[in-house]
Amino acid sequence: MNSARDTIGHGTHTTSTAAGNYVEGASFFGYADGVARGMAPRARVAMYKVIWDEGRYASDVLAGMDQAVADGVDIISISMGFDGVPLYEDPVAIASFGAMEKEILVSSSAGNGEPRGIPLHNGIPWMLTVAAGNFDRTFAASLTLGSSNDREQQRVIVGRSMFPLDAWVKNETLIYNKTLSKCDSLELLSQAPRAIIVCEDTGFLDFQMRAISSVTNLAGAVFVSKDPSPVEFEFMSCPGVLISATEFATVIHYMNSSDNPIAAIKFRQTVTGKEVAPSVTDYTSRGPSPNCPAVLKPDVMAPGSLVLASWIPDDYTAAVGTNNLLSSEGFNLISGTSMACPHASGVAALLRGAHPEWSHAAIRSAMMTTTTELDSSMMPIKDVGRNFTAASPLAMGAGHIVPNLAMDPGLVYDVTPQDYVSLLCSMNFTRNQIMTITRSNMYDCANSSSLDLNYPSFVAFYDKNVTTGAMLTHRFRRVVTNVGDGRTRYEVKVTAPMGTKVAVWPQSLVFGKKNERRDYYVDITYASDGEGMVSHGSIVWVEESGKYNVRSPIVVAPTSGGK
Repeated sequence: MNSARDTIGHGTHTTSTAAGNYVEGASFFGYADGVARGMAPRARVAMYKVIWDEGRYASDVLAGMDQAVADGVDIISISMGFDGVPLYEDPVAIASFGAMEKEILVSSSAGNGEPRGIPLHNGIPWMLTVAAGNFDRTFAASLTLGSSNDREQQRVIVGRSMFPLDAWVKNETLIYNKTLSKCDSLELLSQAPRAIIVCEDTGFLDFQMRAISSVTNLAGAVFVSKDPSPVEFEFMSCPGVLISATEFATVIHYMNSSDNPIAAIKFRQTVTGKEVAPSVTDYTSRGPSPNCPAVLKPDVMAPGSLVLASWIPDDYTAAVGTNNLLSSEGFNLISGTSMACPHASGVAALLRGAHPEWSHAAIRSAMMTTTTELDSSMMPIKDVGRNFTAASPLAMGAGHIVPNLAMDPGLVYDVTPQDYVSLLCSMNFTRNQIMTITRSNMYDCANSSSLDLNYPSFVAFYDKNVTTGAMLTHRFRRVVTNVGDGRTRYEVKVTAPMGTKVAVWPQSLVFGKKNERRDYYVDITYASDGEGMVSHGSIVWVEESGKYNVRSPIVVAPTSGGK
């Protein structure tokens, strides 16, 4: 279609997430029902179509972003990236440098490279790179064990489901046997009696769902996941419910103790506030950035899983059995760092509106230093892709965005175009390669440095093949600008990564008025542990009244890979 009209749905979804207007009665077939709106619903939107059915071309991406800059946009949100290319061959890096020169913040997705081990894309120093998190909303169906005629003996299990019909499978026989319950044989399933079948966890959930959807004689299905938190899924075309291994044991106990086990399943339920959140998704790509490891990426994390947003009207978004369904409400639930990016983009637009005098770097800094690294249980955010261990900044950046705190961050880290060029000069690029990025000869390499880019985070690398015990020290310089109350004082609080020493001086920063700047230095001393472990900590500047806590993550990691 030779127009800017979206033919896939991805651009409609991301744009409405960033700045969609209020829509009452929004839902995905009854799930996530309520009032939908984007992060900045009063912002104006310009959409630039740079991907076509014929494919994606770097020239189109570069041209689209350049046109946005020429049109005078305030924020660019781009939920895509190029893998495995150096900065001087990356059209997003080249175009976003031109945007940065105009103080336009470019917000981008980190990529969905896990669990395949594909490193993040858009690890570009002058952009905002956004990882994806889960949040405390699940889509459910209730599995009721026992007859509705004996409610006192009933047991209700709330599992996960996105079956799109407003259905209620009532008082059906519950069956389970070792042969049939693998749920992998269409021949056996088609011969089963009308019943709710309990499917074992074989590790092939998608195949089981397709198999159940292909037969018409079954009333419903119960699927099982051994995962402590059952996997997210975006599609369920059969009347089924997904439960945990613990709940599976409850079902089996009920069946063994009943002469006539029956059950019911009721769909279209949305549950909020029950799960610990946020957490890092298992698909979001991890850092460090392969094309610029000296800058810690990603920068922040935002909601990315099963996000409800607008969709194109002529695309199938669900199915019942083998019949595809259009979304009558015009909304879809999908997951990815593409969905996380526009959340951050919308927050950036709000910050631009509230603080038109702020630079692109000040907006990014405000979002990074006011994030939270704690979940709703006040424990460190967990990483689903790393067996629910505490998440590293290589997965979530500084943490999960907190928009209201970003409006008034206290201190910001500002960066000029020349500062970025000084970083590029330290990367062994040729003059022509640097000029390919800058598209200008107005910059110089007089003060090249890979450590002193004024970024609100710190990363130090070691060679895991070097003999353990060899001590390394990296010194960083940072400059902070007071954008909070006029006359104030900050004290430093350091949490050193495991096995490291972190020295900061001075340990207090005194400001006499707003917009004053103060610099400080950080020494990180550490050694290779020989095992490729990643450790992390933080530096927090605490304002004397307690109003502001300006936090920057520290990461110590091996030069390649890491545990």
